[in-house]
Amino acid sequence: MSGPLGQTKAVKVRGVTDSRRYGVAARSLTELLPKACHYLKVPVSGAQLCLSSDGTLVTQELFGSLPEHCELVLLARDQSWKGAVSDLERLLTSEHRQQLLEAVKTLLSDSNSPQTHKLLRDMLRNLEDMSEKESREQDHDWFTGLDARFKTKSSYMRFNCESRIRSYMKEVSGPKDKYNGAYFDRSEEEKSRLCTEQGWFTCQGSFDESLCASLHSINPYSSRESRVLFSTWNLDHRIEKKRSIIPTLLQCHEKRPSSGISLDYFYRLLFTRHNLKLVHITCHKKGAHNLQCDPKMIYRGTKKPNAKNTKEPAEKNRKGPAKKNVKEPAKKNTKEPARRTPRN
Repeated sequence: MSGPLGQTKAVKVRGVTDSRRYGVAARSLTELLPKACHYLKVPVSGAQLCLSSDGTLVTQELFGSLPEHCELVLLARDQSWKGAVSDLERLLTSEHRQQLLEAVKTLLSDSNSPQTHKLLRDMLRNLEDMSEKESREQDHDWFTGLDARFKTKSSYMRFNCESRIRSYMKEVSGPKDKYNGAYFDRSEEEKSRLCTEQGWFTCQGSFDESLCASLHSINPYSSRESRVLFSTWNLDHRIEKKRSIIPTLLQCHEKRPSSGISLDYFYRLLFTRHNLKLVHITCHKKGAHNLQCDPKMIYRGTKKPNAKNTKEPAEKNRKGPAKKNVKEPAKKNTKEPARRTPRN
């Protein structure tokens, strides 16, 4: 009841980690708090009550204006409550994952709203996570439509990455012995891959951004649907392949012999993370990037400024003065004068 001050008021109390609710009646906050602690087995010392809706702490003044049967959360010392956010955090923990999964399936069968249906379908896809399964025998559905030679998810993801980067070979010649397939392979070392150990990829943002503003992420290892959706993500060249890299490479070839071109630099631009960014399809900007190859890097063995001036003095000191600058002294006439015959 919500009558005059001092009249009994009934509320529902629950804990932070327990969704079960207990009906408690009290005339004041001082009377309500120890009763709630008794039902939920929480020490009275340091305990507080707050509104379940938004986490507002209940004071004696606020208690008087509480509606009948409102829901309160009992906080033990050092606990906090953020309303619906806290409930969502609790449901997303591993121990409640199955409970949430069943609830989503039930809602899907009852929902007629396309918007609600899509939201629940996306949630269900992420809840039915099979990313910890690696082999074809463990997750047969994931391999549907793939060649039988792929026995593990990592082997296919490596092939997928190699295929994407190998396609650049159709437009320009280059190294043919490796295609950096480790970028998609979660079994590789952390420094070599673009994903977490569990297989999660995060969008790196468009070519002109340092981060993805939408925080796009995907785990193609988790389900067949996610694997197919991952094919829409792009390995985008910051310095563009068709607008900058290949034209620059052709110009270099016209000006100098191939041996003078820095193929290592162009290889990094075309095939490595030095110039590639993994981006969600909506973050892939198709317009001109207006970024050019570094003119200081396109040729091999470019000499540093003043390199010649700093080298020659050392060479002279080591070898000594050049012979052409040393004048040899005139040779003396060593021939003896002819002896005169004495006259009689």
